[in-house]
Amino acid sequence: MKKTFQVDIVSDVVCPWCIIGYKGLVQAIHEMGIADLVEIEWHPFEINPDMPPEGEERTAYSARKYGATPEDSARSRIQMTKLGTELGFSFDFFDGMKVVNTQDAHVLLEYAKEQGLQTQLKLRLFSAFFTERKDVSDRAVLAREVEAVGLKVNDALAQLDDDAARGRVQAQEAFWHQQGVSGVPTIIFNQSSVLTGAQPVEVYKQVFTQLIRNAEPLNE
Repeated sequence: MKKTFQVDIVSDVVCPWCIIGYKGLVQAIHEMGIADLVEIEWHPFEINPDMPPEGEERTAYSARKYGATPEDSARSRIQMTKLGTELGFSFDFFDGMKVVNTQDAHVLLEYAKEQGLQTQLKLRLFSAFFTERKDVSDRAVLAREVEAVGLKVNDALAQLDDDAARGRVQAQEAFWHQQGVSGVPTIIFNQSSVLTGAQPVEVYKQVFTQLIRNAEPLNE
């Protein structure tokens, strides 16, 4: 079977469930032996488009946005850390951790897509924020991360001052909102099947199994 499965992931780099969902997706792909059949593309979504430059302390943010108590937040962090460990990703939640603005990161991810390094940069930013305690809204941090994945730093950072590049990201975000995406991760398989939120590995396998079943008559 030669058919490629297109997987579009709408996500934000400060969304812990986005990296958990991606790791589960990748585990399903590898366990099914279909890595060479799957093409993944990331799409921008800002959980907090109005987040100020100084960011917001995570517990206070969760209380304001979701009505979560400190106890709720603590339980959630424990759950996410456990899931991350099971999937091979390390979360390091710490006192004073801030949620930050991510529009610059999304602009750079679009540039990285043009260079064939989008997933590499996306994973680098997830690790920078959740594992290495880095502020991914800081342009100095972003410069080091784009360099780490092999992008030309000056060319990449020039995108941040390019109104057209920023406008393209904002247009994409508007498109996904118009499509009804209100939470991330949202994962679209072959522009048809849609899953919202991080799902168990078996759920991703079920989707791919159905896609393979549907594709087989096309390749006879």
